[in-house]
Amino acid sequence: MKITFLGTGTSQGIPVIGSNHPVCQSKDPRDRRLRVSVLISWKDYNYVIDCGPDFRQQMLTHAVNRLDGVLFTHEHSDHTAGIDDIRPYFFRQGDIPIYAHKRVIDNLNKRFDYIFADSNRYPGAPAVQTNEVLKGTFFMIGDKKVIPVEAYHNRLQVFGYRIENFAYLTDVKTIKDEEIDKIRGVKILSINALRIDPHHSHFNLEEALEFVEKVKPQRTYFTHISHYLGFHEEVEKSLPKNVHLAYDNLVVSVA
Repeated sequence: MKITFLGTGTSQGIPVIGSNHPVCQSKDPRDRRLRVSVLISWKDYNYVIDCGPDFRQQMLTHAVNRLDGVLFTHEHSDHTAGIDDIRPYFFRQGDIPIYAHKRVIDNLNKRFDYIFADSNRYPGAPAVQTNEVLKGTFFMIGDKKVIPVEAYHNRLQVFGYRIENFAYLTDVKTIKDEEIDKIRGVKILSINALRIDPHHSHFNLEEALEFVEKVKPQRTYFTHISHYLGFHEEVEKSLPKNVHLAYDNLVVSVA
């Protein structure tokens, strides 16, 4: 199974529009971050977790010619605003499966009602096949089992996902021990690490490192990174062995 980090930035991306912050001015390509998403590929399957406003650019960059489904963590725009750009896949493949909490499906239905319309569909509008994700209930994508992992983004419930030996969680601030148990000992963990200073709805770097100690994965890749975390090269040097900053277009394999 191959994991491609399509985007590793926070809601504004890096560089932030109009910002003179040194990280936003960096020439290191690893400091340029699109909105957060990953592509999970194996055999002939391609699934993405979240499709934010940079989704079209990400799909073109990686020449993703088939999309088997989208797993959503939650409804915030930096994770969902690219849903209209599933259209080319819909035209070739038909309804695109999406997987999300019922609250997220309802939210998308309000914001993108033309995608969810049962009748009088506007010509050229895409369509989806909705699959409700339930806490404590696994589901299948292709031939792989997905275990939802519940966490909280301040007060907002979010889902992370474990797919075999890969676990992906983003926009996490708190998570119960029984949910952590679902991902202990995975080979590869990806978790948000927003910045150095504490934040009301995201792990900061210290909290992310504490979470890694609880899960004890073989390798960890931090994502959903803001410019306030610092320069990629400098932060990477400061991290423990087998803990890394993810960056856009990074590809890792999971056995």
